[in-house]
Amino acid sequence: MNTSEIGQLLAEKFGTEKISCKEGVGDPYLEADREKIVEILNFLRDDPRVLFDELNAISGVDYPDKKMIALVYHLFSYTHLHSLNIKVFLSREDPSIRTVEGIWKAANWQERELFDIFGVQIEGHSDLRRILLPEDWEGSPLRKDYVHQEYYHGIKVGMDRMPPTRVT
Repeated sequence: MNTSEIGQLLAEKFGTEKISCKEGVGDPYLEADREKIVEILNFLRDDPRVLFDELNAISGVDYPDKKMIALVYHLFSYTHLHSLNIKVFLSREDPSIRTVEGIWKAANWQERELFDIFGVQIEGHSDLRRILLPEDWEGSPLRKDYVHQEYYHGIKVGMDRMPPTRVT
């Protein structure tokens, strides 16, 4: 099945106000309602017509002009050999979404990464704590308005402290 066909299947199940197909520049994707994301992803994993048994990644995209953060769930089916991207928009001011680690265990670390570097609150996550940065790090480094700290606990932060590399 292609993205459009899967979108029709989901629209029949959840309603067109909960899911829509977006095509244009880049890969087509489905846009899903954040309140229904767990139910939608459960359906996509379990329905024999699609069987998305793998969560490849969850990507984050910051849209400061729209005051939104998008999460993109990248799915793959080994049974049907097809892939799908599902995008969910969250408020930039208070981004939160329910965990999907109960659907795919791989979501555990990926959701922690989204929490750590985008500041997304993952409701119901079993171990929501930083995974890349120290616990007392301030801010969300992959947001476009992030101001990089010059020092962390008295240690200079940044690439300018790295020695130059030699090209031979």
